[in-house]
Amino acid sequence: MSIYVMSDIHGCYDAFLSMLAKISFSDMDELILAGDYIDRGTQSYEMLQWIERCPPNVCVLRGNHEEEFAAYVELMLLLDCREELDTGFSSPEEVAALYHSVKYWIRHKIMPDHCCDVFDVYGTIESLLKRQSITLGDLCRWAEMIRKMSYYKKLNVGGRTCIIVHAGYPEGDRSASGDFEIWKQFYLYAREESIGPGGTKNGMIIAGHTPTVLENEFAYNKGKVFRFYDERKDCVFYDIDCGCVFRNTQPEARLACLRLDDEKIFYV
Repeated sequence: MSIYVMSDIHGCYDAFLSMLAKISFSDMDELILAGDYIDRGTQSYEMLQWIERCPPNVCVLRGNHEEEFAAYVELMLLLDCREELDTGFSSPEEVAALYHSVKYWIRHKIMPDHCCDVFDVYGTIESLLKRQSITLGDLCRWAEMIRKMSYYKKLNVGGRTCIIVHAGYPEGDRSASGDFEIWKQFYLYAREESIGPGGTKNGMIIAGHTPTVLENEFAYNKGKVFRFYDERKDCVFYDIDCGCVFRNTQPEARLACLRLDDEKIFYV
């Protein structure tokens, strides 16, 4: 039995399946997914479907892109209730109309002077509406699935406390971690803060969120897994987001998988 960790698949479903094949993932193994399964890539629908029916030996954690997706769905439900639109839960046409109502409502009534989209920023819901003819029932089911996802998983590996999280794990007073107002934001959005106020004594933090293929990021490592050791805390940090979704523009981008048993890294 082996324990594997992946993160930041971002709609690269085919690459995800290739990785499962490469590591020969079986019912005897455990897989921990550290968030950001959707957006940016073209196969968010396939990832959502896979997560819905994933086997019991897979632990699915929440990423910031899932958090935002669920918030978009909640906003759609809020407008539906406020405007008494009575959108049907099984009608693709009605949920499409609700979607465009939300876009109009934000752009013209709430933030008319805002030049950037703040709803469905990556166009994932719009794509799901056009390509898969999803319903409001589908969106609500996925949002509920996301809300049930944990922010992190803690286990013991080789005598170390190992914490898998999307972005960062703050030890101590989580309400005062870096510039974040609440500790949940640290789990989802921390970047370089993850190796400052973040970490745990005699531990190991495995996260994603910050692509190691982008030169302007602190974890840049030419598309390979970034590793940092904090002597003060005796804590090892891994960033396993190797920017798979950027492969069209970044030739060094890839999907990474870390095996916890021996810290071996796999790439596709």
